[in-house]
Amino acid sequence: MLSQIILSVIATAAVSIPIAFLIGDRFRKSKVERTIGSAEEQAKKIADSAEKQSREAAILVEDAKRTVAEAERVADEKRKEAVLAAKEEVYNLKTEAEREIKENRAEVTRLERRAIAKEEALDRKIEAHDRKEEALERKHADADKRLKTIEEKTAEVERIKEEQLVKLEEISGYTTERAKQEILLAVETEVRHEAAQRIIEIESQLKEEADDRARNIIALAIQRCAAEHSTESTVSVVALPSDDMKGRIIGREGRNIRSIETATGVDLIIDDTPEAITVSCFDPVRREIARLALEKLITDGRIHPARIEEMVDKAKKEVETLIRQAGEKAVFETGVRGVPPELIRLLGRLQYRTSYGQNVLQHSVEVAYLAGIMADELGVDSTLAKRAGLLHDIGKSMTQEIEGSHVQLGVDIARKF
Repeated sequence: MLSQIILSVIATAAVSIPIAFLIGDRFRKSKVERTIGSAEEQAKKIADSAEKQSREAAILVEDAKRTVAEAERVADEKRKEAVLAAKEEVYNLKTEAEREIKENRAEVTRLERRAIAKEEALDRKIEAHDRKEEALERKHADADKRLKTIEEKTAEVERIKEEQLVKLEEISGYTTERAKQEILLAVETEVRHEAAQRIIEIESQLKEEADDRARNIIALAIQRCAAEHSTESTVSVVALPSDDMKGRIIGREGRNIRSIETATGVDLIIDDTPEAITVSCFDPVRREIARLALEKLITDGRIHPARIEEMVDKAKKEVETLIRQAGEKAVFETGVRGVPPELIRLLGRLQYRTSYGQNVLQHSVEVAYLAGIMADELGVDSTLAKRAGLLHDIGKSMTQEIEGSHVQLGVDIARKF
C-alpha cells in the first residue's frame, strides 16, 4: 500500500515536473515578449521624440540663419548709410570750405581794391597838398615883397608927414600938442551931438523893427504849427447794445452800479436816453477808467461785483499804458531827448487834463513847436526852447494830488528831475 502511494506520488511528480517546466517556460517567454514590446514602444517613442526635436532644431537653425542673414543685411545697409552720410558730410564740409574760401578771396580782393583806391586818393591828396604848398610859398614870397614895398612906402609917408607937421607949426604958430587938443575938443563936441541924435534914431528904428519882427516870428510860427483844438466836457457817453443792458448794469437792488461807482469814483447817469449811459466825473482819468471798464463789461456780458473789480483793475492798467504812450509820443514828436520815465508819465497825464477848453498835452506840444520855431528865427538854442515849451504846464498833472499853483509845482518837478 505504501509502495503504491509512493509510486503514485512519483508518477504524479514525474508528470507534474515537465508540465510545470513547460508552463514556466511559456510564462517566461510571454514576460520576455511583453518586455521586448514595451522596450520597442519606448524606443519608438524615443525615436519619434528625437525626430521631432531634430525637426525643431532644423527649424531653429533655419531661423538662426535667417536672423544672421537679416542682421548681415541690416548691418550692410547701416554701413552703406554711414558711408553715404560720411560722404555727404565730407561734401558739405568741402562745399562750405570752398564757399568760405571764395568769400575770403572776394573779401581780400575787395580790401585790395579799397586799399588801392585809398592809396590813389592819398597820392592825389599828396599831389594837391604839394601844389598848395608851392602856391603858398609863392604867395608868401609875393607877400614878403609887398610887405617890403609897404614898409618902404610907410617910411616915405612918415618922412613926408614929419615935414608937413614942421611946415604947419611954422605957419600956424601952434605946437603939435596944442593942435591935437583943439582938434579933439572940436571933434568931441561934434561927435557927442551926432551920437545923441544917432542913438535916438537907432532906438526908434530898433523898436519899430523889433515889433515888426516879433509879429512876423509869431505869425510864422502859428502858420507852421496849425494844430486842432478840442473841447472836452466832464461827461462821457457809453453806447449800449440794447436798453436791456441798463438793468443788468444796475443789478439786483443796485449792487452792480454801486460797485462800479465805488471802484471808479464816478457817477453813472442812467436815464431815458436810448441805448446809452452817461459817465460823469470832474477827473478825466477816473472817467476814462470807468468808460473802459463799462465797455469791457458790456462786451464780456458777465456783470457782477467781482467781475466789475477785475475789469476796473484792467482798465486802470490800460489807462496807465495809454498815459505812458501819450507821453512818449509827445516827446518823440517834439524831438525832446533825455526825458526821465517818471517825467514822461506825468507828461502823459496831461492827455486827460483840459485848460480853457483845450487839451493840455496838445497845448504843450504846440507850445514846444512854437518855442522851437521862434528860437530858430532868433538864432538861439531851439532844443532848450522846445523842452521848456513842452514842460511849461507839467505842474497841472499834479494839481489835484498836491497843493500849490501849477507854476510852483512845475518848478519843483523840473528841479527834481
